[in-house]
Amino acid sequence: MPMAMKFRPPTLSGELLWNLTLRELRGKYRRSFLGWSWSLLNPLALVVIYGFVFGVVFGSSPPIGDPSGIDNYALYLLSGVLPWGFYNLITGLGMNAMIGNGGLVRKVAFPRETLVFAQSLFSLVQFSIEMVLLTAIMSIAGSLAWAWSPVTALLMVLLALFSTGIGLVLSVVAVYFRDLPYLWTIVTQVYFFVTPIIYDRALLEDRVSSFVYFLLEWNPMAVYIRAFRHTLYDGAAPSWGTLTYLTVVALMSLAFGWFVFQKLNRRLAEEI
Repeated sequence: MPMAMKFRPPTLSGELLWNLTLRELRGKYRRSFLGWSWSLLNPLALVVIYGFVFGVVFGSSPPIGDPSGIDNYALYLLSGVLPWGFYNLITGLGMNAMIGNGGLVRKVAFPRETLVFAQSLFSLVQFSIEMVLLTAIMSIAGSLAWAWSPVTALLMVLLALFSTGIGLVLSVVAVYFRDLPYLWTIVTQVYFFVTPIIYDRALLEDRVSSFVYFLLEWNPMAVYIRAFRHTLYDGAAPSWGTLTYLTVVALMSLAFGWFVFQKLNRRLAEEI
């Protein structure tokens, strides 16, 4: 088989991607009374729940922002919960992209990966609204988050690429393995609690082995959330090493996701 047949380069249709993204944006909260407000109410509800359980019941306190001086558990939670929600939204929507558009996949010939990328762009629009508001709140609280908003925007793009790579893999595997959505729910729940989102990673340093601590500290989502907290909660820039790590992880995830998608894409119409 010629080499050109083994790997198909990107063939995304810009017009198709735009139309699919608009479809998602228009239909997301159609006929909902609060509309796009739900994109903010859902993470705020999590902040209230976790803030009460860990901040009030267990008496947890956040690290003080350096150099912002912010000492607010709700803002500390928001700076971690929102990036996590973005990752969770892209992977969840991506996983259902093929199954949820089964009729389109069976009847129309088009670059099917466009369905996953459309979900990612839709999620990025929603995440952008959330981050603009959070940046404004952090700035009012005393952080220089506004000054580091270009770095925050870069982190958003990198996280979108990282999540899309996972979404590409999930989208095709879910067609062949229909139990994946149920299994993925468990995986994300475990991943959420092993990632320092509702607690400071320093709490684990003396409670787990150095090897486990290293794995927990450098799992990709932990580093992404740590970087977002630098620009938002601390009002400072992440290190160049952190940005390099996140860039490499994002590109590797996207490349791997694309490779797996192309390998399993050929029989999607028959399997759906």
